Amino acid sequence: MPIAKIHSRALLGIHAPAVTVEAHVAPGLPAFTLVGLPETAVRESRDRVRAAILSSGFEFPPRRLTVNLAPADLPKESARFDLAIALAILAATGQLPAPARERLAHIECLGELSLDGSLRSVRGNLSAARAARDAGRELLLPADGQAEAELIPGVAGRGLHHLRDLVAYLAGEADPVRLEHRPPPPVDPAINGDLADVRGQPRAKRALAIAAAGKHNLLLIGPPGAGKSMLAQRLAGILPPMTEEEALAAAEVATVTPGGFDPSRFGERPFRAPHHSASAVALIGGGCQLSKLLRHFGNSCDKIQELLPCLLNSAQNTSLAYWTATG
Repeated sequence: MPIAKIHSRALLGIHAPAVTVEAHVAPGLPAFTLVGLPETAVRESRDRVRAAILSSGFEFPPRRLTVNLAPADLPKESARFDLAIALAILAATGQLPAPARERLAHIECLGELSLDGSLRSVRGNLSAARAARDAGRELLLPADGQAEAELIPGVAGRGLHHLRDLVAYLAGEADPVRLEHRPPPPVDPAINGDLADVRGQPRAKRALAIAAAGKHNLLLIGPPGAGKSMLAQRLAGILPPMTEEEALAAAEVATVTPGGFDPSRFGERPFRAPHHSASAVALIGGGCQLSKLLRHFGNSCDKIQELLPCLLNSAQNTSLAYWTATG
């Protein structure tokens, strides 16, 4: 089997577009070429995958090896393709038994490989699980990210600890932990503060109640220390519980942030309170992260740069606090 194809998922904003990992083995001097618009972390996977395959008791082919991440025009980032690349190499070199090769078209792989072959979780497991479910394929991912994936109703997959576990499962020799949808426990709506604790402020509390009942936008203006942020923080406590779609949307945003997502906080309405002196970079980030945000929303840098001075000037002398219902 000189060519093998494995399904995986990239991360573009909060979406998980499909990526096909193709491995081709040909005669020639030993070489490992990785193509398909990979970023630095993806290019470094060549060394991680080679060490993981050898440490797991398999053979790394001393031939010319080419791995393509399709589609080629989609930027690939992070180490999320390590597991799919390793599996594609094993399949292309004939190291998978026949039953395992027959199942490759029905699975998706996601995860980072350590040098000893163990698996590490990556960002965006929630988005990948939703996309794999919609595609009708089984998701194989590190066990550390299993709790995130299990928030998706109807998801099918397995949580793995090692590259050997993946091969053994595909060969029918092992039965890793199955992904099962686990509804999270109910969340206290007043976890960020209860409006009943506020003394006074009758007009402001009535405005909060009207905004919550009608799902209206709300702007609080006043001198420092008047209680604007304190009131805004308690708005979530008088709103109805988030629907499942709202909770999933908020969780998908949290999973792609550097801080990650805590499944125990699923359904909790997020609250952000940036300081009025926050810079543009502090508000929306900068560098390559800003370019990824713009690619996701289809905006241009010029429009964002025109908007930010207005945003910052309007917030110069007031405390800026906002609450988002869906992340």
